Parts: sequence; structure tokens; C-alpha cells
Amino acid sequence: MSVLLAIAILATLVLVHEAGHFLAARGQGIHVSQFSLGFGPTLWKYQGDQTEYALRLFPLGGYVGFPDDDPESKIPDHDPNLLKNRPILDRAIVISAGVIANFIFAYFVLLMMITTVGIPVADQPGIKISQIIGADAPAAIAGLRAGDVILAVDQAAIGNQLSNLDQFQALVAERPEVHLSVARDQQNLEFTVIPQGKPGRIGVGLSWNGTPRRQPITNPWEALAIATQEFNHLITTTWHGLVQLATNFSSVSSQVSGPVAIVAAGAQLAKSNQAGLFDFTAIISINLAIINLLPLPALDGGQLLFLLIELLRGGKPLPAKLQENVMQGGLVVILGLGLFMVARDSLGLIQQSGLIPL
Repeated sequence: MSVLLAIAILATLVLVHEAGHFLAARGQGIHVSQFSLGFGPTLWKYQGDQTEYALRLFPLGGYVGFPDDDPESKIPDHDPNLLKNRPILDRAIVISAGVIANFIFAYFVLLMMITTVGIPVADQPGIKISQIIGADAPAAIAGLRAGDVILAVDQAAIGNQLSNLDQFQALVAERPEVHLSVARDQQNLEFTVIPQGKPGRIGVGLSWNGTPRRQPITNPWEALAIATQEFNHLITTTWHGLVQLATNFSSVSSQVSGPVAIVAAGAQLAKSNQAGLFDFTAIISINLAIINLLPLPALDGGQLLFLLIELLRGGKPLPAKLQENVMQGGLVVILGLGLFMVARDSLGLIQQSGLIPL
């Protein structure tokens, strides 16, 4: 059941993406001939006034079709409501709408998680210093000890959210010195610590203060602020991961997951906890959006690149045959990569199950 749930989530994200393209086109009066969820053999279809809606066997994909690409279309080639006859801005809105839809969906998933399941918090505010790493560490030199609880940094109070650990480390990494308010044996003490290195470190091990649990956020403004913070964090993390993949491919490529591994991870999260499933949905939605923005053939970013070239050429597009060849070549590469990752991930799961030796 958990595998089916993970597949359903991925299918929903594809549906959201394609619905973005579809609604952006229909909202501008542009002809849309097909709306398909999935690929492969057709399980169900319905012919509407303008568009054929279809559900296909394999749900991890989809597309929105336009009469521009259909040689059997009865719509005249000069019709102003064909996508290719619209101004560059109109076409750019249609092409980028899928990415925008995935970003919006991810944000609302995070917001729903924060207001229902809640955010991870500890029983008590502050960050506990679990250990001092070396007698010459900046924290030791300043007088800090293991067991101290940091209550404030530069007079800004630290709450009970577990994310405060990451925020504290990020703050220390970028400041030349930090002023800490610390609780120790019923005393409130003040310390000034000078981080060393770049990024800055003070030589401590950190943990949350108390037992972790989840707490729903009922204040709507606080929920929006936390959702925005988490949304920005996921986008930054995803982007940094893609940059590392591009700049250090040999060591990072083995960490890239295909659809099989993604479904397996989602199924595992579905078994563990509801919050993890929310996170999984938001992360995959953001990944789908950012990857589609890459200026590669057969992706939305590749089509946007063609529009940019057309704009720079004074409204003169590249030859249609050239665009078609580039897109088809890119599609072959992406499909080949996808098949490779499916095979690799499937083999890895079989090995983990013990059906074949490692």
C-alpha cells in the first residue's frame, strides 16, 4: 500500500505540472488538443469540446499536446490562437507555468504540514552544548562547558524549534564574533566567542534541549513565515545539489536517484510518519520544478532558451527543423538516462532484499 501511495504522490506532482501548462494555455485562449497523465497504453480517455483527456498505464509522466504539433489537425495554420502564433511572452507563460505550479504546490504542502502535523520542537527552549571539542577550541577559550544551554545569540532569544541548530551554525559560520547568553546550574551567564576558520566554527557539539516532538502552528502568520523559510531552504539545498552534480559529477552522480529509488524512499516514509510524507512530496515537487528549468533539450528550460534566442534575434525563431532535431535528441538522451537509472535502482533494491548476492 505504501508503494502505491508513493506512486500516487509522484503522479499527483506530474498532474500539477501538466495542469499548470494546460490552465496557462486555456486561460489565454490558446488551443490545447491533448491532456494526458502518464504514458504508454491508454486506460481511459474523454474527448471534450477542444481537448482529449487521457489516463495512461504508467503514471510517472504526462504531457499537454497542442495542435501546432499535429499534422492531422483541422485548425488552420494561421489561426492566431495556435501556440506558435502567439507573442513570445504568451508562450513563455505557458511553458513556465508547469514549473510555477510545482513551486506553488510544494509551498502549500509545507504549509499544510506545519499547520496539521506541526514542526519539530523540543520540550524546552535553547540549544544544549553536548561537548567541547578540544581544550583549544574557541568555545573552551571563552569559558563554555559541556551541559551549558545557549538561550540567546547576540540578544536574539532561541526558541524550541529543532531547526535552531542549523540556524545557529549558519550564524556562527558568517560572524567574526558571537555573544551568547547561557544557562548553567541555575545561573545566567554571558560569553563572547570568536569563531575560527572559514566558515567559522567554535568547536562544540550541539543538541536540542529536551525531548523532541511535533507541534502544530496555529498562528497563520507564523505558519506562513515558517513555510516560507522551509521553502527557501529546500530550494537552496536542491540548487546546491545540482551545482555539485555539475561541478563534481564523478563523486556525486552515484547519489542521484531515479524513479524506482524515489518510489522506494517514498514508500519507506509512508510507513514511518506522516510528516516525512509531506516533506517527501514538497522536496520532489521542488526538484521537479528546478530540473525542468534547466536549459536542456526536451525540458521546459530548453524551450524557454529557444524563446530567448528568438527574442535576441528580433522575433525571428530558429528553423523549426533545427528545434525539432535538438528536442528529439535531448528526449532520447533523457529517456536513455531514465532507463539506466531505473535499471540501476532496481538492481540495488534487489540486492538489498537479499534475492541476489551483493
